[in-house]
Amino acid sequence: MLDPQKIAYLVVHCSDTADDEALTGCDIHQMHLGFGWDGVGYHRIIGRDGVIEHGRPDYWIGAHVKGFNDVSLGVCLIGRHRFTDAQMQALETVLRGWKSTYPAAKIVGHCDFDYTDKTCPNFDVAVWCRKWGL
Repeated sequence: MLDPQKIAYLVVHCSDTADDEALTGCDIHQMHLGFGWDGVGYHRIIGRDGVIEHGRPDYWIGAHVKGFNDVSLGVCLIGRHRFTDAQMQALETVLRGWKSTYPAAKIVGHCDFDYTDKTCPNFDVAVWCRKWGL
């Protein structure tokens, strides 16, 4: 189980799927089962329509950022490059909620971790956070 006192990162991801593919949390769950995981690795999934779905409960260790799963929560935007306004508004909602619970946690993109060459979520999360006042 995650220790709420140790949450250091709120990690933004994308599904790296076609921007016109309206996947759901169930689809991501099936995808991650196919990877041999214990199901969906994210704590929240945001659909193209801005609907926020729950993945793993916030108290469960995620499977979304190698080496940091025990100190982070992960949110995934469905798509690759062009996210909808509804998704961005939902992302703000998720992150503001988490920041109120974990005020010391830093909001980052998956790509901000040194261990990976991934570009996910394919936008600069720090710049986005400044724009949205986070």
